[in-house]
Amino acid sequence: MHTQTTKQEALDAIQRLPDTADMEEIMYRLYVLENIRRGQADADQGKTTPADQVLRDIQTW
Repeated sequence: MHTQTTKQEALDAIQRLPDTADMEEIMYRLYVLENIRRGQADADQGKTTPADQVLRDIQTW
């Protein structure tokens, strides 16, 4: 399994954007990428909330 560096993942994400992408779109893409990485790390560490608990919480809003 080949793991990319954070820098390479960022470069790949930017490369996939259209040439017309502005700085705001680039920053947003990197923001989303980082939050996905954090979520995956949390899941790997068991820092998650079961779906049934999330649904119960939503019903109290």
